[in-house]
Amino acid sequence: MPTVDNCKLIDIKTITDRGKLGVIEFYDLPFIPKRVFYIYDVNDLEVRGNHAHYRTQQFLICLQGECGVGLFDGNDTQEVHLNNPEQGLFIPEMIWDSQLYSKDAVLVVLASTHYNPDDYITDYDEFKRLSNG
Repeated sequence: MPTVDNCKLIDIKTITDRGKLGVIEFYDLPFIPKRVFYIYDVNDLEVRGNHAHYRTQQFLICLQGECGVGLFDGNDTQEVHLNNPEQGLFIPEMIWDSQLYSKDAVLVVLASTHYNPDDYITDYDEFKRLSNG
C-alpha cells in the first residue's frame, strides 16, 4: 500500500529563452499519462479534491497562483505547497488528497487512467477502513 512517503516533488525541465518553456517527457514520470485536466477559477481558499483513487496515479503542476495539497495515507499526513511551475507533485493511488487554491491558481493534473467514477473513494471513513485493512 502506498504511503505519503511515496508522494514526491519532481522537477520539470525548464528552458529559458525569451520566456520559459516547461518540458515533461513522459518517461520521466512514474506512469504514462492517459488523461490531462486542469482546474482554475476556484474561489479563493476553496477546497477541492477530498478523495482518493483505487488505481489512478496523478502528477499535479500549479502553473499559476498557489495550491496547498494535503496528503493522507490512512496513518500519516503530509502537506505540500505548489507555487512553482518548474516542479510537480506525484501522488500514487490510495492516497487521500485535498487541495486549497488561491483565487488565481491554475492546476494541471496528468492522470495514469482514463476517467472512471468507480475509481474514486469519496467517503473518508471508507478510505480509512480500506487503507488500514
